[in-house]
Amino acid sequence: MAKATLDKELYSRMRDSGVRKKIARQLAELPEQVKGGKQAPKPLRDAIERLEATVSELRGHTSRGDRGAAARKAARTRSANAQKRSASARKGARSRSKA
Repeated sequence: MAKATLDKELYSRMRDSGVRKKIARQLAELPEQVKGGKQAPKPLRDAIERLEATVSELRGHTSRGDRGAAARKAARTRSANAQKRSASARKGARSRSKA
């Protein structure tokens, strides 16, 4: 079997992006290995899935987030604090009325 050729441009881009040499080399050889409708080897498919998961996680961290969730949390906090103040005021009123 012939040795897979390396896509040097793809390899360089991945290395510049911080992908390790071994993984970048394997992924750069991938287009040659899957010619003719063959499926990529399982370790390479797994590596691609891990990279996609990492990218999606990073995108989640860089986005502005869900403002609605933050507003709901703030409303819950205000409500809980108001209930604490109210309970404390009732307790104080009861103790003052007994004295």
